[in-house]
Amino acid sequence: MGLQLQMKLHSTTYNFSLQYTHSHENPSNPKLPLSNLIFRSPSTPHHYQSLFPLFSKPHSSKRTIKALRIVSDYSVDKDRVAESPAKLLRRILGSPGIHQSPCCFDALSAKLVERAGFDCCFVSGFSVSAARLGMPDAGLISYGEMLEQGRLITQAVSIPVIGDADTGYGNAMNVKRTVKEYIKAGFAGIMLEDQVSPKACGHTRGRKVVSREEAVMRIKAAIDAREESGSDIVIVARTDSRQGVSLEESLWRTRAFADVGADVLFIDALASKDEMRAFCEISPLIHKLANMLEGGGKTPILDPSELEDFGFKLVAYPLSLIGVSMQAMQVTPVTKLQDALASIKEGHIPHKSMPSFDKMKEILGFNSYYEEEELYATTSSRSTQKVE
Repeated sequence: MGLQLQMKLHSTTYNFSLQYTHSHENPSNPKLPLSNLIFRSPSTPHHYQSLFPLFSKPHSSKRTIKALRIVSDYSVDKDRVAESPAKLLRRILGSPGIHQSPCCFDALSAKLVERAGFDCCFVSGFSVSAARLGMPDAGLISYGEMLEQGRLITQAVSIPVIGDADTGYGNAMNVKRTVKEYIKAGFAGIMLEDQVSPKACGHTRGRKVVSREEAVMRIKAAIDAREESGSDIVIVARTDSRQGVSLEESLWRTRAFADVGADVLFIDALASKDEMRAFCEISPLIHKLANMLEGGGKTPILDPSELEDFGFKLVAYPLSLIGVSMQAMQVTPVTKLQDALASIKEGHIPHKSMPSFDKMKEILGFNSYYEEEELYATTSSRSTQKVE
């Protein structure tokens, strides 16, 4: 016989079953249990515990259950109780080997990543901006749009999803709100960067970063928000200072991010294997993320085994799915998304099935964006001179 139990913990409901039998006692003494529900303890299969003594009141046909007694050596099968997304991601990060993570941009692409056998998934801000707005990744997509898209993605899959939160959408207080809302949206992890606002894709021109103090404070605020929420969301700390300042600056910042408690470190747009090795030597106990930007980014494209040898734990493929999708919408015949995912699984990039990075930027209007941005910057500069 089985007893179905339900437990609610941190707004998550768990259902499990306990097998039991009856052990009858002497019914003549009302102080003794009429019977007991006897449960077998999985840790000691031949040992039985009485959790629910059933008592009979004198002159009554009713049976009552006295207080539940917790058995310390009873364990619940982990396969029967769902882990939180963050705990699942932490378990994945704690397991051997490097973990590949293609970047999705909507619920359907996330489901395809899961069906292809990957154990975690990133949400690419570049790809969401392209798919949702048809515009460049230049800080044009809003906090609300990213949060809404992320909620739809996390609800569609059971694998943990890491959300792209750009700069946190403001100061430290905005960062805290962003982290708390990403937790509610079901994200297992959140990536925050140190660019100035408006931010942009790290492999494009003109990257600028905030001061060291502000960059570190963003990560500290994210960790405070996590603690206040009672969550375990994974904090991915990203710096764009390799292109914005120097390699040395990016190494300093990642050390500082590790010191305040970041879970995963990421320097975007590293330009050589030597730089990638140097990065992995920083804070060796903290996980490192590699970004294999397909189609012509600044970072060398390496296979997963080589990245693992360097010391990377996670590898993201930000453009494969959006790139193949863009190509598929044109007349040229292309490989299906499933084939692109299979190619990544084998350690290859589907170059021939997608436009180059430069072509994708052209389609999304990066060049016209820069021209218009410079026009406003020039106008602003002239106005300032007149005031002076």
